[in-house]
Amino acid sequence: MQGGSSGIGYGLKYQARCIADVKADTDHTSFITGTLSLKEENEVHLIRLSSGGTELICEGLFSHPNEIWDLASCPYDQRIFSTVFSSGESYGAAVWQIPELYGQLNSPQLERIAVLDAHACKIKCILWWPSGRHDKLVSIDDENLFLWSLDSSRKAAQVISKESAGMLHYLSGGAWDPHDVNSVASTCEWSIQFWDLRTMKKTNSIEHAHVRNVDYDTKKKHILVTAEDESGICIWDLRMPKVPIKELPGHTHWTWTVKCNPEYGLILSAGTDSSVNLWLASTSSNDDLTSESSPIESPTRRVDPLLNSYSDYEDSVYGLAWSSREPSIFASLSYDGRVVVESVKPYLSKK
Repeated sequence: MQGGSSGIGYGLKYQARCIADVKADTDHTSFITGTLSLKEENEVHLIRLSSGGTELICEGLFSHPNEIWDLASCPYDQRIFSTVFSSGESYGAAVWQIPELYGQLNSPQLERIAVLDAHACKIKCILWWPSGRHDKLVSIDDENLFLWSLDSSRKAAQVISKESAGMLHYLSGGAWDPHDVNSVASTCEWSIQFWDLRTMKKTNSIEHAHVRNVDYDTKKKHILVTAEDESGICIWDLRMPKVPIKELPGHTHWTWTVKCNPEYGLILSAGTDSSVNLWLASTSSNDDLTSESSPIESPTRRVDPLLNSYSDYEDSVYGLAWSSREPSIFASLSYDGRVVVESVKPYLSKK
């Protein structure tokens, strides 16, 4: 199904790539996003969906000194987030805190809690402990994984351990397994690597070309979804890692990012073809959908896995985030700084 956007829009002042769900905000459906301007002072926007669900409201606007290439929200404190940033020549990473009275201040400044300054290579992303209050972070650069301990009260972060990915492996990103907090997946050009954080040793790998992005299914153990430059989207059962259990066609150009829905059997993908695709994806090898809240599927015919293509974008879409508070809602971010929030309720069956 092809369709334009019926969503709610919000415009950033500059180009942007990163958006995240504010998981710790249990009172509002909110997202945080940051800009990518080389020449201008960059911005972090804290935005929330209005109570009526009809508009996006700017809750806070903050200056950020550099281009933001990765942004992640702390899972236990809605005022804390991390960024990976670039000055055009060098890369850095830091953890920030939004001031407590930000809504009452004229020009609130972000407070830098910690600098992740042990990297000598180009930093790719920061991963937070998947859920709950915990002081551990993982950062990934071109060649290494770092495990950090964050002390917010002392405004410090300390490296616990570090491991190199090895020669000829240039890491591009990763994801933390929500079902096994000792396991992290990292992506590189030719494979997905799996690491045990207790030993910082590689435990397994999937040899597969041009993996761009990876996400775990938060509802089902052992299930991993990858976005790949040309070949689209692959769903893997890590107990049978030789071949994917399902392949989806992806996008007409590069498939850039994938996100598994936290509640339903749905996957979002976005790409450089200026579109966001919503997929029906049973993440089991026998394709059974047994949940009451599963997306609509006719018992008499095999349904097209592509439920909808949101195509009302004018630039590449790099950012996607499901709302953990309202799992039927997602936000997308195109490179021209346009945030769009959509609801997928029309694609969910009635209970």
